[in-house]
Amino acid sequence: MNTTIPGLGFHHIALRASDFDRSVAFYRDALGCPVVAAWGEAPRRVAMVDLGDDGRIEIFESPYCGKRIAAEFLGEWFHFAMRTENADLAYSRALEAGASSVTPPKDVDIQSDPVMPVRIAFVGGPDGEVIEFFQLR
Repeated sequence: MNTTIPGLGFHHIALRASDFDRSVAFYRDALGCPVVAAWGEAPRRVAMVDLGDDGRIEIFESPYCGKRIAAEFLGEWFHFAMRTENADLAYSRALEAGASSVTPPKDVDIQSDPVMPVRIAFVGGPDGEVIEFFQLR
């Protein structure tokens, strides 16, 4: 619990998608994240999907999306993690839906105090975004 700013917590992360329909279908159908809000008209649609615990991904349609020069990536998030009870299942479902493998599921003991035993896996989503599936063991 955050005691500095009461109620502070994760709400959403924004994704600029080159193929809006493909990205919405990936998160909705393959990963089971229902669309909880949608607005706008092509080519500027937006959809918000719920990860299952009110954490959300806000997907922006962007027909102009493409890889930018490296300097423009400074200050951007390089992956986001989804909490899960089964990293292997999440990884498999994502691959079945067309994601690319970045790191297959593996057990890791994060050397924190106390040590945090986790099972993690990473995939590349429809636009190359890196998604981590994070399971406490």
